[in-house]
Amino acid sequence: MVKRFISSNASEILKMTAAELKQSIKASEGRIILSENVAFKESYIGDVTNAEIARAFGADLILLNGLDLFEPLVAGLDNSADFVTELHRLVGRPIGVNLEPVDNQAQMAGERLDINEGRKASLATIKRAQDLGVDFICLTGNPGTGVTNQAIIDTIRLVKENFSGLLIAGKMHASGVDEPVADLEAIGKFIAAGVDIVLAPAVGSVPGFDEQDLKVVVRLAHQQGALVMSAIGTSQESADEDTVKQMAIRNKICGVDIQHIGDSGYGCLAPVENIFAMSKALRGQRHTISMISRSINR
Repeated sequence: MVKRFISSNASEILKMTAAELKQSIKASEGRIILSENVAFKESYIGDVTNAEIARAFGADLILLNGLDLFEPLVAGLDNSADFVTELHRLVGRPIGVNLEPVDNQAQMAGERLDINEGRKASLATIKRAQDLGVDFICLTGNPGTGVTNQAIIDTIRLVKENFSGLLIAGKMHASGVDEPVADLEAIGKFIAAGVDIVLAPAVGSVPGFDEQDLKVVVRLAHQQGALVMSAIGTSQESADEDTVKQMAIRNKICGVDIQHIGDSGYGCLAPVENIFAMSKALRGQRHTISMISRSINR
């Protein structure tokens, strides 16, 4: 039987298959934190990667945003070409990338932001992620990029056919598109298409999305064998610690398996005190100290 993530050593975590990692996260009972950072921006401490900083303050999974898979650049790394191997060595944690299923026909609510092909979800970028050994892909959209729920549904199938790691998919905000962020019908289609982890907004992040809405998403996903990740993608990750702690507890009550904390902060990383505060709120001091002090050489 797989060991729960919050009791595992780095060597055990990095040997897990996608199915084992999913079960390990599930067994941790809502005490897993994913920290997102913008890969190409200068890190908070220039010669140290944001991934190292996030792990040191309690992050369990590292998600790289804005990464061009054809020309990868991770600030703080000497060798960005092999960024997965390098970050595994430095942080001993699963490394994921955002890929954006852009819908060129989307009805936009504002101005569209064009992004590089290496950031878009396509057969080429998915296969590149597989070749690089990426542990998980997150299909979602940055502000203004025109990612739609239908484009996510279509891309889930493509990822499942060409990628062996975990797949997270959903919207944490509108991505500039004039459509509901958390559409239950769309989420049901995400699950039917094979997503491992449904991404939904954190309670208290997008207007009108409350505990009851999130509980329905969690119930639907769990009944079908999928996990759920709540996401703070609205720059509230840079609010005060009390706000972050309140959001963390409210989302844990709803039953989510992973809590995402976004990249709005110095060096495009959530303020480290907020990652630490979220960790203590979700799992207490004992498990927080265990995760941040446990050597990655174990």
